[in-house]
Amino acid sequence: MRIPLLLFIFMPLLASAEIYRWVDAQGQVHFGARPGPGAEQVEVRPQVIERDEATRAREARTERFFEARRQEQQAADQLASEGHARREQECRRLRNELSKLAQGGRYFRTDAKGERVYYSEEEVNAARRQLAGRIEQHCN
Repeated sequence: MRIPLLLFIFMPLLASAEIYRWVDAQGQVHFGARPGPGAEQVEVRPQVIERDEATRAREARTERFFEARRQEQQAADQLASEGHARREQECRRLRNELSKLAQGGRYFRTDAKGERVYYSEEEVNAARRQLAGRIEQHCN
């Protein structure tokens, strides 16, 4: 905890470091943070690099490509989310139907004459197995 705090305190001092230039007795030019004999302080300015038109166009194409890729990924995520929601809704419906069958009772359908035709116990059990199979296949 102390080291990051100390670095934070001394960071402005590190950022404002001075650079010195001097020439030694053999004529060699030296640069350093500590001045040598006869050193003069050098002002160091950041280099500004101008990009040409081709570079700017290439950067713009790259940015458009990555933006299109981000949009495609968002669309794919949206579709996956919608598909997941539909599957969850279908699973809830199937489980609800299965729970209704598990409660027991008499089940019927209406025939072409409008009369009730009751399901046999075997038909109800077959429907339970079918629902359980669909739930196992799609909901797990």
